[in-house]
Amino acid sequence: MLTESITRRNFLKGSASLTALLGLGAAGSQAPNGLVSKAAAKANGKVQQFYNACPRNCYDTCSILTTVEDGRITFITGNENNSYTKGRLCVKGNTYPRVVYSPDRIKYPMRQKGRGSGNWERISWDEAYTIIAKKILEIKKEYGSTLPICLNKYSGNFNILNYATEGMLSSIGYTTRAQGTPCDPAGSDAQGFDMGAAYNNDPEQFLDANYIILWGANPAWTSAHSMYFIEQAKERGTKLVVIDPLITQTASKADEYIQVKASTDGALALGMIRYIFDHQLYDKEWVAANSIGFSEFFAYVNKNITVEWAAEKTGVPQPVIERLAREYATAKPANIWIGFGMQRHVNGGAMVRAIDALAAITGNIGKRGGGVNYIGEETWGFNYYTMGFGAPQGSGGEEDRYVNMNNFGAQVLAANDPPIKMMWIACRNPLAQDPEPTVVKKAFDQMDLIVTADLYMTQTVEYSDIVLPVTTPFESVGINVSYWHYWMNVNEQAIKPLYEAKSDLEIAMGLSEKLNQLSSGSCTFPTSGDPQDWVEKEFNDEIKELFNIDSWEDLRKKGGTAKANEKITVAWEDLQFRTPSGKYEFFSKKAVEYGHHPLPVFTEEYKAPKEYPIRCMSPHWKFGIHSQFQHQDWLMAIQDHPFLEIHPELARKKGIQNDDIVKIINETGHMTLPAKITKMVPPDTVVMYEGWWKGVNYTENFTVKALAEDMGEYQKGQRGIAFHDNFVNIEKA
Repeated sequence: MLTESITRRNFLKGSASLTALLGLGAAGSQAPNGLVSKAAAKANGKVQQFYNACPRNCYDTCSILTTVEDGRITFITGNENNSYTKGRLCVKGNTYPRVVYSPDRIKYPMRQKGRGSGNWERISWDEAYTIIAKKILEIKKEYGSTLPICLNKYSGNFNILNYATEGMLSSIGYTTRAQGTPCDPAGSDAQGFDMGAAYNNDPEQFLDANYIILWGANPAWTSAHSMYFIEQAKERGTKLVVIDPLITQTASKADEYIQVKASTDGALALGMIRYIFDHQLYDKEWVAANSIGFSEFFAYVNKNITVEWAAEKTGVPQPVIERLAREYATAKPANIWIGFGMQRHVNGGAMVRAIDALAAITGNIGKRGGGVNYIGEETWGFNYYTMGFGAPQGSGGEEDRYVNMNNFGAQVLAANDPPIKMMWIACRNPLAQDPEPTVVKKAFDQMDLIVTADLYMTQTVEYSDIVLPVTTPFESVGINVSYWHYWMNVNEQAIKPLYEAKSDLEIAMGLSEKLNQLSSGSCTFPTSGDPQDWVEKEFNDEIKELFNIDSWEDLRKKGGTAKANEKITVAWEDLQFRTPSGKYEFFSKKAVEYGHHPLPVFTEEYKAPKEYPIRCMSPHWKFGIHSQFQHQDWLMAIQDHPFLEIHPELARKKGIQNDDIVKIINETGHMTLPAKITKMVPPDTVVMYEGWWKGVNYTENFTVKALAEDMGEYQKGQRGIAFHDNFVNIEKA
């Protein structure tokens, strides 16, 4: 429940901050006088430039050029050597100097006396390592293995060297791991069943498309650099269609916006397919040569799907569906970008399979400028050297144990034989970002020790026993690739680590040293090593050939960034799919193995309970990525508190006016926050943006229950969560 008062900042102050952030080029990234700490920098009179990479869970994975004066970062901008970044950063990226020099950074290792009490005391790194190592050895002695130790790590930092955390836990023995992803599991499974893997065209090829459908994607907020190519394509005459339940900023830039009822996208795709079949607009040669199961799918659609039904189901008028289908089928190459949010429903995977089928029957897969873009990891073929040291002899157990990251609290509580007694958390904030945070908190309560490595005092850190301060990208070395574009970015150490911050690699080496001091042979992770040497060990012949580089150092000398060669940038150009048959599979036996229908069939959406009739969606906020950026003071000056978007029609029914404090509630939880009345959301839906806001003791996940998506086990090990099938009631507080 909201207990603090809501501050309405002066409009001019917020406007000035926004102007600074969005100004010409990257001028907004320069830190104002007085905001850059000099504590850890020695003046040397030098001006230097370094290549850095944004490692956040973002499509764009930007290449950054950092200016350092007298040991302090004074300016950052995009790396012009990268044709995707093009010398520009997004608003969030432009705040990186403040991320580094924020007064809110965790500066030293600390121990909390009384979990959640706020009674923190500074300790040394040696004390922190000793406390942690003794607990690990104690657990191992009591339970005969290290399975009671659980790692929960994911997306806060995708620098290759940050996988040292996983390697460290593997080096002490077999442990419990939070497995899966909140991001893309259902859609990745769907594309795995259809094509063998999720694999997308180079987003720079939007320029080659004659028709683009952004289906549940909002790149104006979440992938600004991709939006540049889309807008350039529009100027060249490409038609841009946006399909989304919400009128997003991207929708406002479209040639045509189609508002679809949430969770009925599969019905829309199948309705389009029926029209294409009826009018002989499908690519008979393509499906005959490159697919299996087409006749079964054709029969299913003709028997079960009509355009009239699709119109009724989706709320999209029949003439619009027919025109959309006709335009898409005849505009080769045509591109569809499926956003992650669209598959965050109980029928999300089935919807993605239907959209994949739409692209396949029109022969758009395997074509430059075409395809169905979702996600890809074609450039992630590193050695993952940091993860390869293995369990020590006599560690007990035979393999790691897994719990679903997306139902973490409940599965930790249910784990026994042995129970989970210690948690290591890195690059995550489960008490804010997981569904059912009250259940997650109960899981925390049964721990003997909770260790969190982080930059800031998040909700998870506040409920930990030990916090370890970590470095920003500018204080450590590394390498980054994207799950979206085809660039590799080098990351140099631009400045010395501030305060007592250490990288995840340094932490792993330090803990290994302490463990082996206390019990020789108890950890196999190396205890020393130059981080740059560790990066070099991640390169193999295949990745060197892919990017035409010899080493990390070679990449740095060539401008800090390199693009993969053309042979992989058009997904499935060779039409050699990674399915069991080697073809596109409309009929997937692999899907049957995982309990799904073999065909891309319509699956009913989750229905709202009578007592909670309003859908609550939680899309990404333009000034944050999960628990990152939004809490920075520069961005808090623009918007310092979450709010609930509500349609005027629903507001009238509930007697709610703009800025009224409203209560949002369901069986999982409740919260109070201000209302923002807007026609950008449907009348039966409210929107609360996802993120972490400093000083706010709740998040949008207070009402999200751990309701599983339909897919995820095949490609990601666990099903995801249907974040957008969250139904609530609201009232004026």
